[in-house]
Amino acid sequence: MNEQERQEILSKAKEFFRSRVANNHIKNTRKLTDIRKFNINPFTLRYLSNFAFGDDTPENMAKALLYPRILGTSISTTFGTQLQYFCSEVLTSYASTTSGIDIEFIDAIDGRRKYCQVKAGPNTINHDDITTIINHFTAIKNLARTNRMTDFNPLYDCVVGVFYGTEEELSASYRTIAKDYPVFIGQDFWHRLTGDDNFYFDLINAFAEVAAEMDSTDLINRVLQRLTQQIRDAGL
Repeated sequence: MNEQERQEILSKAKEFFRSRVANNHIKNTRKLTDIRKFNINPFTLRYLSNFAFGDDTPENMAKALLYPRILGTSISTTFGTQLQYFCSEVLTSYASTTSGIDIEFIDAIDGRRKYCQVKAGPNTINHDDITTIINHFTAIKNLARTNRMTDFNPLYDCVVGVFYGTEEELSASYRTIAKDYPVFIGQDFWHRLTGDDNFYFDLINAFAEVAAEMDSTDLINRVLQRLTQQIRDAGL
């Protein structure tokens, strides 16, 4: 990958994060003015408010509801559901026409063509996903046999690429897959894809630059005020 291609991916990645992740995050935050958006457990809400903020005023209970959603669940869900768009819109030059495969690339480390399913993070698949992934790889093996692809070796060339994280963080589901097929994660995945050992960190910085553009402090305060009033009205 030359410098122009590298910068093109980083530029597209920023636009992807801005339009598909950050903007959706803002839309989802605006919806949280409605107390019905939360599954409130009255046995733990006051406890969490006291634990995190020192008392159980309506405002602090609202914080106990709102902050975990906007800083954790909401953004993680949005990022995961938009990942296929990242493959199709940002990694366009690696797009695969093979069923069940997200991208294909020449591994910068071993020089072999990889048929890759891209996943978000080290804990973003479950046990049922194992069968789906392995079935896709089995289909490629059968296709390679039919087409007499003599250079193809599924034990090396069918891989799972995990967008972020480290090998130590991989869940049991990924480790089950790794018994038969390589799982590349985080810096290793991006190095193999781009040939640049630092690309993973450049990508993180590109996303951080978008975040700096989108200071939503005022939005969060407005949502918090409305949620506080609903908690007060509900007598929680």
